[in-house]
Amino acid sequence: MAENNIDELCIKTLRMLSIDMVEKAKSGHPGMPLGAAPMAYILFSRFLKHDAENQKWVDRDRFILSAGHGCALLYSLLHLYGYGISMDDLKQFRQYGSKTPGHPEYGKTPGVEATTGPLGQGFGMGVGMAIAEKVLGDCFNTPELKIIDHYTYGIVSDGDLMEGISSEAASLAGTMKLGKLIYLYDENHISIEGDTSITFGENVAERFDAYGWQTIKVGDGNDIEEISRAIEKARNEKQKPSLIIVRTHIGFGSPKQDTGEAHGEPLGEDGVRKTKEKLGWPADKSFYVPEEVSQHFRRMAFNAGEKVKDWRDLVEKYGKKNPQQAELLNKYLEGRINRKLEENILKFFPKDGPVSTRVASEKVMNNIEKYMTEFMGGSADLSPSTKTLLHGYGDIGVASGCARNMHFGVREHAMGAITNGIALHGGLIPYCATFLIFSDYMRPAIRLAALMKTHSIFIFTHDSIGLGQDGPTHQPVEQISSLRMIPGMTVIRPADANETSAAWDFAIANKRPIALCLTRQNLPVLDFEKYGIFENTEKGAYILLGADDRPEVILIATGSEVHLAIGAYEKLKSKNIKARVVSMPSYEIFMEQKEEYRESVIPSGIKKRVIIEAGSSFFWKGLAGDEGLVIGVDKFGASAPGEIVMEKYGFTADNVAEKAMRILRK
Repeated sequence: MAENNIDELCIKTLRMLSIDMVEKAKSGHPGMPLGAAPMAYILFSRFLKHDAENQKWVDRDRFILSAGHGCALLYSLLHLYGYGISMDDLKQFRQYGSKTPGHPEYGKTPGVEATTGPLGQGFGMGVGMAIAEKVLGDCFNTPELKIIDHYTYGIVSDGDLMEGISSEAASLAGTMKLGKLIYLYDENHISIEGDTSITFGENVAERFDAYGWQTIKVGDGNDIEEISRAIEKARNEKQKPSLIIVRTHIGFGSPKQDTGEAHGEPLGEDGVRKTKEKLGWPADKSFYVPEEVSQHFRRMAFNAGEKVKDWRDLVEKYGKKNPQQAELLNKYLEGRINRKLEENILKFFPKDGPVSTRVASEKVMNNIEKYMTEFMGGSADLSPSTKTLLHGYGDIGVASGCARNMHFGVREHAMGAITNGIALHGGLIPYCATFLIFSDYMRPAIRLAALMKTHSIFIFTHDSIGLGQDGPTHQPVEQISSLRMIPGMTVIRPADANETSAAWDFAIANKRPIALCLTRQNLPVLDFEKYGIFENTEKGAYILLGADDRPEVILIATGSEVHLAIGAYEKLKSKNIKARVVSMPSYEIFMEQKEEYRESVIPSGIKKRVIIEAGSSFFWKGLAGDEGLVIGVDKFGASAPGEIVMEKYGFTADNVAEKAMRILRK
């Protein structure tokens, strides 16, 4: 069979598998696979460097389906390439526990590089992957031996480009001249409510030209040679990311072509039959793959394996010429912790005086970088305030060389997704930073980090009303509690510099998403030897004072409020009231401990409990119980010096002690 004929047959196969999946599930999105199958096939078959037998190959090209609703197309491709997705898996599309969920899920489906579906997130994560490729290439490639040298591709939709995150991420990608980032834009002019002209009338090409991208137009989404030439042109542009604008027809060949109904509704039995007849496919066959198509994909898969062998030969040459760099790269890719870091964890002493946890964090981060040079990141134009600069490690930019400091600009929405993309790429431990109040801008990315279990570290400073005079617009109230409510998210709010150091040790060693909530205001330094801070912080909560006696009341506090609990403890002690102070830097980590340990810290039989946190009280009511109470913040803050705001809102040792005595009198 001639090459063009086999290509066309493969494209038809992808289209038909996709609509069969949706039809069997009676749920899904058939329109995008029918329209975008040619571009996806050409990208995978002629350009994408990948290998189903070596799915974690570090120098593979990355592909992100940002338009995640079209996942039936991706699953069909992965099935045909031998990624371990069987025909039965395709038939279980959108069913409980299947490998083929309703939107792509990283870690569940082999070959899926990122969880997508919330539109725009894939766009941002792809930018992060391209940045990771650049950073690793700048640090390890030599002029003769480029062992990190791959592209990041994606398919994006009208909806992706409407979302604000795409504007933020595209602007940064253009500024950084990420020439190895190539997105194919499925321009079908249709969204769920109809023609996009009612909401999306801008000139997308001019918009991306302004961002510093190369834009290429393909007038016919079924012209595979025109698509191929466009991708080749994009690959040849080294200084600009590329947006290939491909004019497609949603639901191509179906009775619902070019309508909003084609987006997210099955075609129906009659619609499937008519589509197959129109496109020259056996109408009586479902989940059908012609033998010549299977053979063609097997040949392409074999050729992909040959590329891996060539790369391994290159790596062997690299190792002989650059043995130390090769060993360092292996450490990065394997995610090994440098034991010297654990031996040299930064410690703080009370005699050095009070320090904010954001300043302590800065010192700890720079200590980490000495031993973990894969550690990198930045802030949303806030590093002087968030204290997140890695001193002496350079700024990642257009021609930066091996550097570690990212500058995201005022782009929290994109920053979160880009951080996730860097983590997904592998080889780097990324962090990003902003004020806690602005975590709201990052919510979709934080949620996806938890869903994907990425090693993304989110640093949130200015963590309470204690930040002071910036006022209620900048003073977080509900944010910490809402972050804790995300399944799989670990929130750590340290009480002092030493808990901050221990929190960072946990964040580096545990490959999961972490949110560090840090103060602007200075706090006393706790004696790490007296309180066993470095042993106990990793347990999530521990007894600071009153361990020996059976307490009448337990004072449980997080972050800066731990010091109020200590003050209240002394006042209660002077009145012969037996109290216990528990520092709880992380509720989530504490709940992971064995029941025996949790019971030893907060005995279930002690019902009188006072929980102190300068944030929403709602989260803590369960732990406080019917006989306890929460001293929290359930209204917006106020503009005044931080210590005044805290006092006015009841965050004093006197008030904590008084509230403790009140519940004891009940």
